[in-house]
Amino acid sequence: MYEDIKEQAKMAAAELLDKANLTKGQILVVGCSSSEIIGSRIGSASSPEVAEAVWEGIFEAASSRGVYVAAQCCEHLNRAIIVERAAVPGADIVNVVPQPKAGGSFATAAYAHAADPVAVEEIRADAGLDIGDTFIGMHLKKVAVPVRLSLRQIGEAHLTAARVRPKFIGGERAHYDDALK
Repeated sequence: MYEDIKEQAKMAAAELLDKANLTKGQILVVGCSSSEIIGSRIGSASSPEVAEAVWEGIFEAASSRGVYVAAQCCEHLNRAIIVERAAVPGADIVNVVPQPKAGGSFATAAYAHAADPVAVEEIRADAGLDIGDTFIGMHLKKVAVPVRLSLRQIGEAHLTAARVRPKFIGGERAHYDDALK
């Protein structure tokens, strides 16, 4: 079971990295409910083993491209983010260490595996994976664009993805159409 979950997570992350065209130094934010993956209601059956499998798959895909993975904590920690310090130079660091029932198993795995983990209240990521309807949108740069992945779920958890694009400011629609040519 854990190997299947790891492979699904790796496949989803790799596909999103390709479709979002992420490059070295960019950030992929991930919200993950291990409870939802095993078929339970979000926040009700946190599984460190499932979270480890998801972390391993996503980290393998992202690190091979030099992309940072930012793990969203659960609502008990106000959806704070666990990320490598190098990804957020100059950010305001908050003092928290996630646990499976306070922060979530995925954020706990991210913290355990990071070389120099920090927690921040918010981040502006370049793309995101939402595993189990955890609502990562608050941590994406504007403007978020849905990305349709070939996988629709990991385990039993609903899977959605997004990338971001620069804002189009001012001008007429014709300028936008010309820019796409």
